[in-house]
Amino acid sequence: MKKFLIMLIIAMITATSVFASGQQESSEADANKVQEMVIGIVTVPDSAQHIAAVKFKELVEERSNGRFVFDIQHSASLGSEGSIIQQVQMGTVDIAIITDGPVGNVSKLVNALSLPFLFKSNEQADMILDGPLGQEILDSLAPYHLKGLAFSENGFRNLTNNKVPVNTAADVKGLKIRTMEAPLQVQIWRMLGANPTPMAWPINTELAQGTIDGQENPLWVIDKYKLYEVQKYMSMTRHVYSSHIDMMNLETFNKLSPEDQKMFETAMKEAAAYQRKVNRESNAGYMKNIKDNGMLVNETPDVNSFRKLVSEIYEQSKKDIGEDFITRLLNAVK
Repeated sequence: MKKFLIMLIIAMITATSVFASGQQESSEADANKVQEMVIGIVTVPDSAQHIAAVKFKELVEERSNGRFVFDIQHSASLGSEGSIIQQVQMGTVDIAIITDGPVGNVSKLVNALSLPFLFKSNEQADMILDGPLGQEILDSLAPYHLKGLAFSENGFRNLTNNKVPVNTAADVKGLKIRTMEAPLQVQIWRMLGANPTPMAWPINTELAQGTIDGQENPLWVIDKYKLYEVQKYMSMTRHVYSSHIDMMNLETFNKLSPEDQKMFETAMKEAAAYQRKVNRESNAGYMKNIKDNGMLVNETPDVNSFRKLVSEIYEQSKKDIGEDFITRLLNAVK
């Protein structure tokens, strides 16, 4: 009997050891398992969104020793920006780089970034977006199953059209202007006397067919999408500084280890900073190409005439977005 008990104890110890060893091997296998993720953007390769996505992909794949790999779905292969946001919320797309306008349909705090003539320079935009106010905006996405990681850049938006050279806001009256699918953008152009028409991107066909007269976007968009082929005039209104919000499905982010969470956030912030630098260094080249291809550019329109017509939107935004946040934001950019 005594001998039987000794053998039973030995068997139990052996079984426990084997089980523990199996658990450890399973844990190590899970830690080394390659996790595939999808990044969704609506723009073409070498665009602002694509540059940020590629840099992020490179950084995380390298720093994780290949534990994470990313498939960048570009050129609106996953649908419009609004559709991609929904897919990230559902977790069918893991990460996305989205223009701030449509994100304002999810979190109203994001709409603050679309206020006209808010930022005076790139440096001021960086200061706000990389600071506490920017973090508040990113954090405001959490209730909607989104993790805000960073702000990359679209850039200062300028007006193009195929009807008239625009020098003052009066020249905009009656123009059918494509806007982002964002209520605040529509409101701005309505205040300016235009006929705003929200549309998903891209819009080359609509411009060529005359369905719309014009659109407004940063220089890289006008150059990359060859809008000079379907638009005659550009005015450097710089009416809105447009950012990209680099986001991730919140549940997917929360499942990462703390170390991997930090790696993802750091990598996206670095990718965003890199993309901003590339974009700004490229603006002179974009402008040269736009002019060389025949677009007539007004580099000094009467911006004050635009400002006057949209000035009331700041007080209105305090009601729509939140008085405390808008007050702090406006004080910060004085």
